[in-house]
Amino acid sequence: MQTRERLLAFLEENKGRYLSGEQIAQALSVSRAAVWKAVQGLRSAGYEIDAVPHKGYSLSLQSDRLSPQGIGKYLEPACGGLAIDVLPEVDSTNTVVRARAAAGAAEGCTVLAVRQTQGRGRRGRSFFSPADTGVYLSILLRPGQAQAGRLTTMAAAAACQAIETVSGEAAQIKWVNDIFLRGRKVGGILTEAAFALEDGAVDYAVLGVGMNVYPPQDGFPAALSDIAGSVFRAPQDDGKNRMAAAFLNRFMSYYTAQQPESYVDEYRRRSLAIGRTVEVQQPGGARRATVLDVDDACRLVVRYEDGTAGRLSAGEITMRLAGEGGAPA
Repeated sequence: MQTRERLLAFLEENKGRYLSGEQIAQALSVSRAAVWKAVQGLRSAGYEIDAVPHKGYSLSLQSDRLSPQGIGKYLEPACGGLAIDVLPEVDSTNTVVRARAAAGAAEGCTVLAVRQTQGRGRRGRSFFSPADTGVYLSILLRPGQAQAGRLTTMAAAAACQAIETVSGEAAQIKWVNDIFLRGRKVGGILTEAAFALEDGAVDYAVLGVGMNVYPPQDGFPAALSDIAGSVFRAPQDDGKNRMAAAFLNRFMSYYTAQQPESYVDEYRRRSLAIGRTVEVQQPGGARRATVLDVDDACRLVVRYEDGTAGRLSAGEITMRLAGEGGAPA
């Protein structure tokens, strides 16, 4: 680990506290000149480091920049197998992790990006991912058969819990993978898998998660302005690192649980669809239905207008969020 990375970890552990160059040099076993050089390097990378004569250096309490060190200080034991990397810009974190998987990366390879230029959602949609406003991450997983089909819904439950942990507000899930807060979409999930040719079993999966932590400086694009939102309306102390860690803590606790369905009650409780009238998008056209429940496999239990019932394991629904702006979601 380079001096700059070690310094960042040390400053994160002591955030808000001033440390002299000599104290830092002794703690890191480097020269004071190396400390000064590392400070300048971190500042050039965008980290806010305060320096006060006779007091020393301190990572600003207002600093809110993603880093492995900033995330790591909040992680719980369930995340011990993660190898976290934060990149300034990528086309898509899922694409990066897929490439690393092909090169032999181990399960737990986790990539976050400050900005995505080609963020992707389900069904070929794009995911708007401007710099410094969101948490965009992907994790390489090697799930068993019982887990593989549950990754998306597992992540949706974890994302809602992360938002509530950090913001204190209750988020909900629009089946199957969209995260809503205050009637607006603030997050989404894209799970991709590679299969073994010999037996068709899942070789690996890449779980991608995007969460809008703050509103973009110039607002959302016109096509998203009626539906997209953010968790916070203004910057928070270490908001993105705390959000990323809260998601990883909850997701990995579910993923490593002995009972792979342990999250289902949470997913059901967060459902935005239960009790609503929706339009089920089907190849032959949309059908109106009332959502009755979410079953233990996270399938949507519906009753169509003609009285017939169904269980949806895949697909898409549209609903109108009455009283929450009226925008179709």
